[in-house]
Amino acid sequence: MILGRLNHIGVATPSIADSIAFYREVMGASRIHEPFDLPAQGVKVCFVDTPNTQIELIEPLGADSPIHGFLAKNPAGGQHHLCYEVPDIHEAKAWFEAKGARVLGEPRIGAHGTPIFFVHPRDMGGVLTEIMETPKGDH
Repeated sequence: MILGRLNHIGVATPSIADSIAFYREVMGASRIHEPFDLPAQGVKVCFVDTPNTQIELIEPLGADSPIHGFLAKNPAGGQHHLCYEVPDIHEAKAWFEAKGARVLGEPRIGAHGTPIFFVHPRDMGGVLTEIMETPKGDH
């Protein structure tokens, strides 16, 4: 398996609208995408572009959202995960499993429209890690 570039840093937030204002007014972000719902994941998502990666703002869509539990422990929000690209999602999944890492569920379509899966933080140095297949046409 070949680990690719850092695609994004996931940041859980109780309010995407408030987080957008923060990134625009305090951090000086000028390219902020429109938020959209991702019901299959139970979240609302908004990407903030930076020169070398993206910040993925994540807000729960309801009490069943996996982000809801994170925010219960961290009411102000915070870093939720790191996401790395790989050329082949199925090869990557097999590689992590062969290493004994706990892959959380089967590959599914993520916010970028490409297959993703997560690896348990206990097997990734304490960091919830998202692995996503490199979008076609990206570098």
